Amino acid sequence: MLFHSLEFLFFFPIVVLAYFILPKKLKAVWLLAASYYFYMCWNVKHTFLIAFSTVVTWVCGLLIGKCRETARGMRYRKWIAGTGVLLNLCILIFFKYFDFILDNINFIFGKIGVQPVHLPFEIVLPVGISFYTFQALGYMVDVYRGDIQPEKNLLYYALFVSFFPQLVAGPIERSKNLLKQIRSVPQMGAGMLLQYERIAGGLIMMLWGFFQKLVIADRLSIFVDAVYGGWQQCGLTELVLATAAFSIQIYCDFASYSTIAAGAAKVLGFHLMENFRTPYFSKSIREFWRRWHISLSTWLKDYLYIPLGGSRCGAVRSQANLMVTFLASGLWHGASWHYVAWGAIHGCYQMIGTQTEGIRRKIRICAGVDQRLFSYRFGQAAVTYILTLFGLIFFRASSLKEAFGIIGRIVTKPNLWALTDGTLYGFGVDSAQARVLITALMILLCVSLVREVKNEMLDEFLGRQSTWFRWTVILILFSFIFLFGMYGPDYDESQFIYFQF
Repeated sequence: MLFHSLEFLFFFPIVVLAYFILPKKLKAVWLLAASYYFYMCWNVKHTFLIAFSTVVTWVCGLLIGKCRETARGMRYRKWIAGTGVLLNLCILIFFKYFDFILDNINFIFGKIGVQPVHLPFEIVLPVGISFYTFQALGYMVDVYRGDIQPEKNLLYYALFVSFFPQLVAGPIERSKNLLKQIRSVPQMGAGMLLQYERIAGGLIMMLWGFFQKLVIADRLSIFVDAVYGGWQQCGLTELVLATAAFSIQIYCDFASYSTIAAGAAKVLGFHLMENFRTPYFSKSIREFWRRWHISLSTWLKDYLYIPLGGSRCGAVRSQANLMVTFLASGLWHGASWHYVAWGAIHGCYQMIGTQTEGIRRKIRICAGVDQRLFSYRFGQAAVTYILTLFGLIFFRASSLKEAFGIIGRIVTKPNLWALTDGTLYGFGVDSAQARVLITALMILLCVSLVREVKNEMLDEFLGRQSTWFRWTVILILFSFIFLFGMYGPDYDESQFIYFQF
């Protein structure tokens, strides 16, 4: 069930209405039932996987909590936590990476003359498996570290793992945030839930998310898919513009899901973490990863990078830990070498940035550069954006060979005249569509500037404005979605990009 589908437009109001009027003791039960129904709309069989992951991590958490603070108890804690991690990772690896592993084995077999191995069945990737698996594992590790107490109520914990707004594409919530809120559900009376400002703010967030998805992301995808689908006939202009368009497409696509999820949760009385914070305003790759997919980057930092030793060990080991973390990030995004290459590129960016930090500081001092100047900060942001674009070529391409082929076309086929001769209109977006897109991008820029300069989300900003201004913005967004949204019988409804991860 997609957020921008007709089914969700019926599903969500029913869930909210019933949640508000049901007795306190039944609210959590209702949300759990709604969450499992939401997931079953994708694949009923895969519901057993999320249930298994839930039960395993819940039981492991309880067992870890019962171990005493003795040498034997600590050994038991390690064995229990290790078993829980292993079981969950085995399921994730089988469904997400088994085909990838088998393809590489068959490639090696082909080189040495051995017959390839083929599975007698097809493995279907369950929607959102990476998200809920990481969320459940994060809870178990938190219990192991003593950061939280084990959740004894299976109902509350199951709702934490399967909460439908953020179930299939994040954000990857932490137990210290979402689980704590779920525990307070029985105390939420009508007075606490029926708050106009909170509900209105959540609906505005959802409206903004639909605008990003239906007006911007899905329209850009037409141009991006057309160019990358025929990259062998394209030159520098089309490929660079398509990559830049993809950078905005993937941002609007994923940020829209996170925004709709946060808005839906807010309507229900929950607060989800912010997953994107104007990442393309970043002035370094390090800052970019503090703004892009925040829930994943912080998860990898807390549960992989720091346990590996982080930056507490020597310089070489620290850089190795950093690279391992980014390789894991690339592999998390997809079972393919071009995703691994994307992660390696960002790992190299971080390593080079760390190693050259002292040299760059000395150069700035010698040159008398004033880092407070807008021109300097703008230059930093521009360089950072260009570096991310180069990495996105590997992310968007279907293989490493294709990525290098695209880079080759960019370098050897300059065709700047394509900017003015109408060539760009031959990739599915005509002049009228382009005007709509440019206007929508200007709106996106304005909202991003509000977030960057005022440090406010759109709903918070509008909440402080006059009634006429607030409703003007709402009507503009609604009109754009209704008139220019990419939907209808002739439109192939696009899934959110991160569903495949």
